Amino acid sequence: MITLAGFAPFQPTPGLALWSSIIFILFWWLMSKYAFGPIAKGISKRESDIKDALAEAESARAEMSKLKAENEQILAEAREERATMLKEAKDAKTSIIAEAKEKAKEEATRISTNAMREIENEKQAALVEVKNKVGIMATEIAEKIIKKQLSGQADHESFVSSLVNDIKLN
Repeated sequence: MITLAGFAPFQPTPGLALWSSIIFILFWWLMSKYAFGPIAKGISKRESDIKDALAEAESARAEMSKLKAENEQILAEAREERATMLKEAKDAKTSIIAEAKEKAKEEATRISTNAMREIENEKQAALVEVKNKVGIMATEIAEKIIKKQLSGQADHESFVSSLVNDIKLN
């Protein structure tokens, strides 16, 4: 087998160090001229874009907060208006019901009063009619009785005088 005891992959020699330094400096110069500038510009542009986006997001957040507050205020006003409308509707309902009840009571009282008055009038008319019929019947009966009982002129005259005396006393 072959031994690798004396092998070193990198053996620094002054020529290798000189060429390595020259290539490194040349590489560094090329990178700074063509890569570092555009990379720095891209990074600064990205940084400014991020700052702008953050500022826009903050302003949007503030505007959303403002809109949310306005919406809450509008909702509160709408709730208040709804409550007012419901209260007015309830009051209107109550007043309409009370008015209807009052009108119904008045109408019932009026109808009842008219009915009582009409009943009383009918009752009075019926009583007058009954009294008239009873009077007529009594007169007819009395006439028939008197005709049978009073057979002579003297009886008639005495009966008429007694009636006249009774009328004067009443």
